Amino acid sequence: MARNRILSVSIHDCEVQTFRSGGSGGQNQNKRDTGVRVIHHPSGARGESREERSQLQNKKTAFRRMAEHPKFLLWLRIETGREMMLHGDVYIGIDLDPEDVKTEVRVGGQWVETQALG
Repeated sequence: MARNRILSVSIHDCEVQTFRSGGSGGQNQNKRDTGVRVIHHPSGARGESREERSQLQNKKTAFRRMAEHPKFLLWLRIETGREMMLHGDVYIGIDLDPEDVKTEVRVGGQWVETQALG
């Protein structure tokens, strides 16, 4: 059975905040904005990460935590139910496997896909 995408949420649909992690960990945490908070406003779900030294790694972790948040899952269930009512019988699958996550970085003003770090 072919899959039809009925809903897509990316990092561009969310508000991304960066902040200094603080706490123990030395100068890198105290001088660099490596902590990341991802907020999906339609659902009210939030994900936050400050464990890694890399802002990119923290962004990926924060997005994943936001996608697994109960508020986001409830919003997803409601939105997909709406789509099913409008379009009939549609297969719904949620895949958050590492190979299904695409990571992009900005290089010279352009978004470039990176290799999976996982």
